[in-house]
This record gives sequence, structure tokens and C-alpha cells, in this order.
Amino acid sequence: MPNIVSAFRRPAAGAAGAAGPELDEVFGRLYREQAVTMVRLANLLVRDRAAAEDVVQEAFLRVYQALPRLSDHSNLLPYLRAAVVNGSRSALRGRRRAAEAVLPGDQPETSAEAAAMLSEDRREVFAAVARLPRRSREVLALRYYLDLPDQEIAVTLGISRGTVSSTASRAVAALARDLKEKI
Repeated sequence: MPNIVSAFRRPAAGAAGAAGPELDEVFGRLYREQAVTMVRLANLLVRDRAAAEDVVQEAFLRVYQALPRLSDHSNLLPYLRAAVVNGSRSALRGRRRAAEAVLPGDQPETSAEAAAMLSEDRREVFAAVARLPRRSREVLALRYYLDLPDQEIAVTLGISRGTVSSTASRAVAALARDLKEKI
């Protein structure tokens, strides 16, 4: 990925809205440390690498634009995670609307190359996860992929910690039932 800081360079010092080089450094560090992880998270949620990269680019742009307004830069990572999750939701909504507009039988199929690359077990797990409700998929991705504690997941999704725990428990049980039926 290109240097995002230079791609979104702020106006010259003294211009309206200029934040200064210290915020560019904060943002640059956040980008270097989290870009790949956020693309992987978005990819787990939207199941499309190109769409995931677009979601993450938009999320980083929103964080960058919000930097001058944010007083506490220690909370940038939760803000970024929330932006990625929300962007993934938007991408999925757009995909769903597009799918509804396509005639039945005209659905694109997985390429032979992509199908050969994934093992049958992995495809079954991803398919089972895809059948879960949106919030369940998000909780599982944040918990098991990013290894976030329940409190951070709650902050990212804007729900209570108890809801995170119960959602994760129900999602894992549903996956176990679904996958057991396949065996």
C-alpha cells in the first residue's frame, strides 16, 4: 500500500484545519502497525479482498480527517476498528442490494482456481460463519481473529460486554451444530 500520509497531506502550516506533523506521525504509526490487520479483519467480514482493502482505505481516511477533532489520540485504534466494522457493514449492504437486483440463475460462481485453493473443511467453516447473523460474525472475527477482550469488542461494536459474551457463546454453539450436521 502506498504511503497514505503523503496521499492525504494536510494543507500547509497556518492554513485552516492544519494539524501539524505530530499528528501525521501518530497517524503514520497507526497505519504502519494496523493496516494489514485491518485489511484481514475486513476480509473476514466481507469475504472479498478488494472490497476489504477499499473499506480499510476509507476507514483510515476517516480517522485521518478526524485527527484534529480528537482530543485523545490513545483511542485511535478502537475508532479505527469501529470504522472498519461499520465500513464492512456498508459494503455488505451494498452487495446485498446488488445481489437482489441480479436475476436468479445469473449469480456469479466461485472460480475453479479459488475453489481449488481452499480446502473443503475451510470452505464449510466459512460458509457456516457466513450463515450466522451479522453481529455474531463481527463478534467472532473481533474475538478470535484480532484476539480482543470482550470489553474492547463491546466498545468497537457499541454493545454491552454481556451482549458480546452471550453473542459469542450462541454463535459458537450454532457453528458447532451446523458443522456437526455436515459430518
